[in-house]
Amino acid sequence: MGGGVVLVPALTLFFGVDIRYAIGASLVSVIATSSGAAAAYVREGFSNIRIGMFLEIATTLGAIGGAYLASILQTRVIALVFGVVLLYSAWLSIFVKHEAETAVAHLEGDGLADKLRLKGSFPDPKHGVIHYKAEHVVEGFSAMGVAGILSGLLGIGSGAVKVIAMDHIMKLPFKVSTTTSNFMIGVTAAASAGVYLHKGYVSPGLAMPVTLGVLTGSLLGARKLIGAKTQVLRAVFGVTIAFLGIEMLYNGIAGRI
Repeated sequence: MGGGVVLVPALTLFFGVDIRYAIGASLVSVIATSSGAAAAYVREGFSNIRIGMFLEIATTLGAIGGAYLASILQTRVIALVFGVVLLYSAWLSIFVKHEAETAVAHLEGDGLADKLRLKGSFPDPKHGVIHYKAEHVVEGFSAMGVAGILSGLLGIGSGAVKVIAMDHIMKLPFKVSTTTSNFMIGVTAAASAGVYLHKGYVSPGLAMPVTLGVLTGSLLGARKLIGAKTQVLRAVFGVTIAFLGIEMLYNGIAGRI
């Protein structure tokens, strides 16, 4: 996920950090997270670099626009948007049914996916190797643009939205979606972090310890992913961001952010 969906609410709600500075620190840490964990995912054969680089075009453009939008919106508005995004992501993760990942997953693809060669495979302890192709490429690319806007606006790396777009729209296996998202978020975050730095919302005293902590956690998480069950990953993902979403909405409505 990049950690921003946890980090920004935690800094804002529990440590009293201004949400714009929390977002700036989150974006810097997201770059480190992507650099640290993505290397492990690529080495293990989970991330699809070709799909990631294609979708980064949309997320980068959206991230720059979202970062400029954050500089003109009130902090409570940002908090409310954050809360809604988190709750929607939690609902999709917990309650929407997903197809089981089998030895051959979604090999139909579509015409554009075939032309761009948006396909791949990844190792699976049960089935050996799972092959897949992307579907609904145009819709997925559009959703990534929205993910980029949310990344720049909220400082979350938009990993949650990217995973949902690849998992639900493009029909990529969940582990491929999460790891490819992690590969992408560093570029997306870097695009918007430059805007926050220019606006003065990146504090080195805050960003440095946050980055060190997130980088350490991301490396540990990458080791746990290989043997983790998809259902457990979805449950942890959904419950965590649902709790934080409720907190952000409550404090945004109450004007405490």
